[in-house]
Amino acid sequence: MIRVGIIGVTGYAGQQLLWLLEQHPEVEVRLLSSKSYADMNIAEVYPNFEGRFSQVLLKDQDFMACIDEIDLLFMALPHGLSQELTKTAYENKVKVIDLGADFRFEDTDLYESWYKVPHKAKALSDIAVYGLPELHRELIAKSPIIASPGCFPTSAILGSAPLIASNKVETDIIVDSKTGTTGAGRDAKTTSLYCEVNENFKPYGIFNHRHTPEMEKELEKLTDESVDILFTPHLLPVNRGILSTIYFDIKAGETLTEADAYDIYRKFYQDEPFVRVRQGLPELSHVRGTNFCDIAIRIDEKRGKVIVISAIDNLIKGAAGQAVQSMNIVFGFPESMGLSMLSMYI
Repeated sequence: MIRVGIIGVTGYAGQQLLWLLEQHPEVEVRLLSSKSYADMNIAEVYPNFEGRFSQVLLKDQDFMACIDEIDLLFMALPHGLSQELTKTAYENKVKVIDLGADFRFEDTDLYESWYKVPHKAKALSDIAVYGLPELHRELIAKSPIIASPGCFPTSAILGSAPLIASNKVETDIIVDSKTGTTGAGRDAKTTSLYCEVNENFKPYGIFNHRHTPEMEKELEKLTDESVDILFTPHLLPVNRGILSTIYFDIKAGETLTEADAYDIYRKFYQDEPFVRVRQGLPELSHVRGTNFCDIAIRIDEKRGKVIVISAIDNLIKGAAGQAVQSMNIVFGFPESMGLSMLSMYI
């Protein structure tokens, strides 16, 4: 059994993480922290835990005073808040999996330019590994600090990686993504109110969404060319899920049939437990409540165009589930342990 703690457990990603860990056969959840609900029991904040899990939520400073009681620290915090906590955990030889953005960039100047906050743990960014298991499994296994990817980048990178690595498509890409409202977090804000979201559909973050450079820098590791992504996210009136439609141009002089593309994707992901390359077009209902990423490809050979559809659950494969997947890798558990659920579909 490994002993874990979660800081930021009362956000949507944090509670989803606790939901998964509470059922994991090799995990004991020792410590929980919440800024907004300190001194309350987690079952008061999320009554779905009533009768299954009971623990009082600590203030961050009280949590960190007990850091030697855990083997692994999960953090589900807004950007800028994980750096000092990670320093303390690292100094105490506690492994860290951060669901936030603070350690996703090797280049901290790039982080600072997009997130508009100073990075206070630059040396640790050199140690941290981007926690996308399908691309960095061996590095994840050895690293004391894992930076879990953003939800949009998970969908876009997994959907794009095989084609980018094949060098058969141009590296100017359009990523058009739709997400459920949990992606905006649990804080009260006008744009997330029921009357603002229900019966509505809207784009946001055009040209300036912070997940754009995360997608580009990871895909650039698969090619000798620079990657330029035009990313437009949209808010759907659903609770959870991301569906990304990704557009590529076939390179001049290259031939790529749909059968060729499927062969590329199936070989790339042949040993991956949570990527399903499918002939049918993915839908949110196929992946909701699971750690799967479903991918399908369509090609118009005449016009030299490729469209890839990629679907995930933003709270699981896009956040908590992917973090548990990395935890399993780090501690030598079967990678799918605690993550084998299928979508309930409806």
